[in-house]
Amino acid sequence: MNTGLRITAFAAAVAATFGTAYGVGKAVDPVTDKTPTARHGEHDGGREAGSHEGMQDTGGGATPPGGLQVSDRGYTLDLKTSRLTADRKQKLSFAVVKDSTGRNVTAYRPEHDKELHLIVASSDLTTYRHLHPVRAADGTWSTPVELPEAGGYRVFADFRPQGAKEGLTLGADLAVAGAYEPKELPAHRTTATVDGYDVTLKGELKTGAGGDLTLSVAKNGKPVTDLQPYLGAYGHLVALRSGDLAYLHVHPNGEPGDGKTKAGPGVSFMTAAPSKGAYRLFLDFKHEGKVRTAAFTVHAGGAGQDGAGKDGAGKDGAGKDSGHQH
Repeated sequence: MNTGLRITAFAAAVAATFGTAYGVGKAVDPVTDKTPTARHGEHDGGREAGSHEGMQDTGGGATPPGGLQVSDRGYTLDLKTSRLTADRKQKLSFAVVKDSTGRNVTAYRPEHDKELHLIVASSDLTTYRHLHPVRAADGTWSTPVELPEAGGYRVFADFRPQGAKEGLTLGADLAVAGAYEPKELPAHRTTATVDGYDVTLKGELKTGAGGDLTLSVAKNGKPVTDLQPYLGAYGHLVALRSGDLAYLHVHPNGEPGDGKTKAGPGVSFMTAAPSKGAYRLFLDFKHEGKVRTAAFTVHAGGAGQDGAGKDGAGKDGAGKDSGHQH
């Protein structure tokens, strides 16, 4: 396992103006903003699924990052559910099609305990879901999902087909019907409170060579030193870039059972952003049998930090729309 950054960019509607450092979350199910690497698996292809380690936006000559496209490297994301209704639990279905045969992919190489990782995020980045869909024998994936706000969303699948040299991430747009009011992301805050836990962010998201980010978990003022493994790690970090929702999937330095990585309170990551700009960070961690998601808004590469007055979730600091659903 080596330190690395999984960076996958994908197109989306223009996100709202960012502040720096937002904390929000909810246990197991939703994070919404209504009001309120890692020793990572070394895969046969030399990179992780969908990763673009050290990738920079050079403006020419570089291979376009994955996820900007619904089709890439011989595979297409067939989003069978293209429209949902806000605030209603519904089924989201999709398949990954191999272009050369026109057939659904039915064999995958597991990455971090799952054949496929599915993320859904709103274009204003106030709603985030890390989903665990189930695959049918014909290759169709499905999962229940409830999205609280109307508007544009981006769905992306992170996977590696069996026998493929490397993984990839494909993205597609999802429309959610209902009254729509885009939200601005909150301002700088280095502590996120979620379900009685305080998560503190230290370090800066940097471009180029990158740097360390450490997220420390506490409960009732006491450091949590017995974090539980979740998908093979003590923490999972996803970053989404403002504007195009460029996707960075980062895993922590070290892993459970390696003899040197402690189960908290800190989970550290080596990260490098592909460009300057605003990003939302979503940390998944597991404790006492439940997965929580803490979220922050940060700026990489010296980008401006504005809106210093508000916290990450409106008046009371309690977010409602980030999390996991199964």
